[in-house]
Amino acid sequence: MTWLFKINHKILYQSFPAGLQTTWRITIVCLLLCLSFVSHGQAIASNLTDNILKQPATEITISLGNSANELKFEPDHLEFEPGKRYLLRLNNPSQLKHYFTAKDFADAIWTQKVQAGKVEVKGAIHELELQPGGEAEWVFVPMKPGSYELHCSIAGHTEAGMKGEILIN
Repeated sequence: MTWLFKINHKILYQSFPAGLQTTWRITIVCLLLCLSFVSHGQAIASNLTDNILKQPATEITISLGNSANELKFEPDHLEFEPGKRYLLRLNNPSQLKHYFTAKDFADAIWTQKVQAGKVEVKGAIHELELQPGGEAEWVFVPMKPGSYELHCSIAGHTEAGMKGEILIN
């Protein structure tokens, strides 16, 4: 099989004008490099995913409101490091339902799972609704540094102060 490739390659290569022979060489080298990077990149991504899933998650608790029904996140400022695994424990001690809405932040992370009760959700998550007394766990890995807005999307809640900032440094 190799000899057939060599013969066909030689015939094809020699049929090109001198200027195209150089272009042919460069094209072949680029293709080989691309193939090398693709297979190498998949192996690296697989190893990184395995390593991230093995690292213990840093736990952070955030309350949506409080028992006095104040419209705020506690804490309202969160900071994360790219590449670290986190477990965000969300709870709603108030008598009102609240949303944890941070779409741009959700797009900047890799979500392993969101768990609430006996339900586990995987994939892209942009908003979580917590009923009074509700609890949820969000396991994720920040990927894209930036500053992201956090708010409760219920009418009037953001304006009353239920907002915050999430930083990925």
